[in-house]
Amino acid sequence: MRAVVQRVSSASVAVDNRQIGRIGLGLLVFVGVADGDSQADTAYTAGKIRDLRIFPDEENRMNRSVVEAGGSVLVVSQFTLIADTAKGNRPSFAEAAPPEEAEALYERFCSELRGLGLPVETGIFGAKMEVELVNDGPVTVVLDV
Repeated sequence: MRAVVQRVSSASVAVDNRQIGRIGLGLLVFVGVADGDSQADTAYTAGKIRDLRIFPDEENRMNRSVVEAGGSVLVVSQFTLIADTAKGNRPSFAEAAPPEEAEALYERFCSELRGLGLPVETGIFGAKMEVELVNDGPVTVVLDV
């Protein structure tokens, strides 16, 4: 499982020109599910994201979590994060989980975040989505499980 986490002041996702998810201050999380990922990986990643200290404290140091900052999370599935670009110029997605397995783990990941008390908005798994964001910092962190 790979997650690209961006600290945002706002983010939204739309499908067919219709906004389906929107947050203010918080985290935009693009998540890719690899073949062999498990429910344990979703739980670990969700906990790591909840506790990731990338929001500024009163001294403007990255020392607060999304919970402490009072933020939300927008989760967008993105299988292209699992791309292998080692050979040639066309990415290989052979290491990505099959869509049925990936969707189940994506949904589980979102449930894990909600279970940790985070307000969560989502995109639509497998849909062509348009994502807008204002990256705050910019701050972007890649988590590989």
